[in-house]
Amino acid sequence: MKIAVLYDESSQTESVCQVLTSAGHLCHAYQSSEEMLKQLHREGCDMLILDWLEPDFSGIEVLRWVRDKFPKIFPVLFIASRASEDGVVAALAAGADDCMIKPIRHGELIARAQALLRRAYPIQDLSHKLVFGDYLFETRAGRLILAGKLIEITQKEFELALLFFRNLDHALSRTYILEAVWSRNIAIPSRTIDTHVSRLRTKLQLRPESDYRLVPVHSYGYRLEKMNPDNK
Repeated sequence: MKIAVLYDESSQTESVCQVLTSAGHLCHAYQSSEEMLKQLHREGCDMLILDWLEPDFSGIEVLRWVRDKFPKIFPVLFIASRASEDGVVAALAAGADDCMIKPIRHGELIARAQALLRRAYPIQDLSHKLVFGDYLFETRAGRLILAGKLIEITQKEFELALLFFRNLDHALSRTYILEAVWSRNIAIPSRTIDTHVSRLRTKLQLRPESDYRLVPVHSYGYRLEKMNPDNK
């Protein structure tokens, strides 16, 4: 899962991201509230870890913005430097799903983050199946089923399709797609993303006449959109 971390101490931000990365998540660290809000507005993420004090906006202000702009299920873990009851109550009242007090214990951080992610994005059964309309993703087996029919798909195509569906209606930059599906340290042809996207459109029927369409975002990347019946 993609986790954004906004922390007022650069050394601690790096530590938090290392812990989350070790647990298998993709972590993006921010030192500025303004920078993070701009990025979240463009790309979105799966979870936010937010510090109490920020140089440009307070953590409470950022939290209120997130709650206004993001779905209600979007999980936010608030980190407070004060152990007072008032501070914790203020964070929870503003919309935080959970609150931790500094210093952060690594094991507890992973456990709390995983608990919030499970609650927000529940795995629907023990086979690790995720359903989006007629699309069924079996994440352990790497299988994709559309309207009851198994789709022949490569592992990278599966990962790319799942990335788009998990970020539905959010534009994803080419850089982020490369980082999430491939590796930024691996040199791949510049047309690799475009080729995979073209295959997904065909195999998964991601076109305007369908329930979902996969569209380019000029000079940026791609976005998977859920179509409204009136827009077809």
